[in-house]
Amino acid sequence: MTTPDTVREQKMIFGLERNVFLLGLVSMFNDLSSEMVQAIMPVFLTSVLGAPIVVVGVIEGVADAIASTLKIFFGWISDVMNRRKSFAVFGYLLSTSTRPFLIFARGYGDVFVLRAIDRVGKGMRDAPRDALISESTTPQTVSFSFGYHRAMDAIGGTLGPLAAFILFPLVYYSYHTIFLVAFVVGICGVLTFLFVREVKRPDGATAPRFDIKLLRDNRRFVVFLISVFVFGLGALPLSLLVLRSPEVGLGVASVPLFYLVANFARVTASIPFGKFADTFGKRKIVSIGFMCALVAYLWLIVAQSFWGLFASFVLIGVFNAATDGIQRAMVARLVDPQIRATGQGFLNAAVGISALLAGTIGGVLWTYISAQAALVYAASMSFAGLVMFLVLMNVRFRE
Repeated sequence: MTTPDTVREQKMIFGLERNVFLLGLVSMFNDLSSEMVQAIMPVFLTSVLGAPIVVVGVIEGVADAIASTLKIFFGWISDVMNRRKSFAVFGYLLSTSTRPFLIFARGYGDVFVLRAIDRVGKGMRDAPRDALISESTTPQTVSFSFGYHRAMDAIGGTLGPLAAFILFPLVYYSYHTIFLVAFVVGICGVLTFLFVREVKRPDGATAPRFDIKLLRDNRRFVVFLISVFVFGLGALPLSLLVLRSPEVGLGVASVPLFYLVANFARVTASIPFGKFADTFGKRKIVSIGFMCALVAYLWLIVAQSFWGLFASFVLIGVFNAATDGIQRAMVARLVDPQIRATGQGFLNAAVGISALLAGTIGGVLWTYISAQAALVYAASMSFAGLVMFLVLMNVRFRE
């Protein structure tokens, strides 16, 4: 973590260090751009390029696996070079640059290659960016800073599909126009980086060699990772959970509404939970988030009304708000400063890989057995992860 003197050199904007404020804008622009494309990509693949439905899932699964794996590697390289900004800038630029090339896609193989390149960019940028956030703030405000960042990310992720929904008919359903607009929006995020400052470790220490000793010397962090991974195995994707709506007789038209409910709850709760974590402790807030997810899954099993589903999706949004940014803040305190980006890479990989497995297992159970079977699985893994987190993370460490 940076020293207070280092932080005071940064201009404060709306109570946030300048780097933190600007990195929130970068994520908002990037997610707005990315989700504009992703909102129309399934239809583009199946209707325009003639891809089987299974290909849509394969492309996303492989792409996310690439990103999750690379986050560890680029996090460690960032620590070795003691550089954050250059990795983040190039990662965002690489992802954004793929969007106009979608215009020239003639088959789903082309989309697969471009999507893979996009995820390489994500794998390159996420861990160094999160390390830069933690090194641009103080220990007293780190959770608040990450809460703000994740809220901005969620805002972009919400506005992206909405923008695509509004623009698509206005541009006469031109996929190419949407791809170009998304590229321009993404470039706005990259250009914002011109005003972000690099924050190097004041001690000048370099990262240790990448081997098993790296984890053995950070056992509390390993316990944390295992807990997060086990819990993540039950974290069903929102795109699957919203399918509970038509199953209880509310109709397909209600699906986007519950998607919006969860995202709105996440956006509005992220910053307050960040502040609470700085005041009352990160573990307490993350535990509350895990409990919210567990209750939501159990509620979704028995819910048969609009308000039952509404409450469940509010809890899902609160779960994301109470865990996403604060887990990143915990990493900043659990690992040595020399491997801060590596630690963020491991966390991102644990969350990403477990999410991929949760989506796959949950999707199979939902399709071939029942929605209740998938939700029972989700609740069981969530309970196991919560118990591990509460028991194993009882080892004392400075918040």
